[in-house]
Amino acid sequence: MSSTQKTILDISHLDVNLSGRAILRNVNLRCAEGELLGLLGPNGAGKTTLLRTMMGLIPAAGGTISVSGKSGRKAAELIGYVPQRQDVAWEFPINVGGLVMSGLTRRLGWFRVPKTLHWKSVYRALERVQMREFVDRPIAELSGGQRQRILIARALVTNPALLVLDEPFTGLDMPTQELLTSLFRQLTATGTSLLMTTHDLTHALVTCDRIALLRGKILAEGTPSELTGNPQAWMETFEVSESSPLIRQLGIVSC
Repeated sequence: MSSTQKTILDISHLDVNLSGRAILRNVNLRCAEGELLGLLGPNGAGKTTLLRTMMGLIPAAGGTISVSGKSGRKAAELIGYVPQRQDVAWEFPINVGGLVMSGLTRRLGWFRVPKTLHWKSVYRALERVQMREFVDRPIAELSGGQRQRILIARALVTNPALLVLDEPFTGLDMPTQELLTSLFRQLTATGTSLLMTTHDLTHALVTCDRIALLRGKILAEGTPSELTGNPQAWMETFEVSESSPLIRQLGIVSC
């Protein structure tokens, strides 16, 4: 990250415990305005715990998290979260507009009727993901790629400073992944910062501006080209040897 870029996400010396066990220790991570940052690590590395702590769902044992200079609840309100698609009940009888409107529940409250300005926010969010014409479509009738895009629209409806995406490419074919990648680039071009977790390491290397490798702590971070020259960091993160197919697949080489 350039020293001239505005910092949107700033995590400093973060510690998190769950059930008396240390999950994250001394995590330091930054994401700049208009940057796509990939957070990579194996299952159990603490990625989900980190995301939930950022959103205020898990208390930190130490350290700080700020978004656009705000901390605590105000920081969490500046984050738009896109869950994994399988975490959504797609059979629920609601249309696209209603699902996107649900992103405004915190501002509206459960029993307030949405006003014109709220629907304008919904339409703008759908336009940003090129789904405006689907506003009245039942969500059960959407394809996998369309579902991913409306989840992004729901996260964008509050105009967040930081968009957090949890495994956005899982279960999608390659053309749909390319469409999503193009959408992410459009969002970063307009100043939205993106933090993405993914198990698709190859895709991350060609998509992200920077990558952070997490296993309880940040073991390495940098541009994809910088990290492909650091095989030791990948070996430590994923607990594999230098001869692992993973290392060969990613084209990681010693400096």
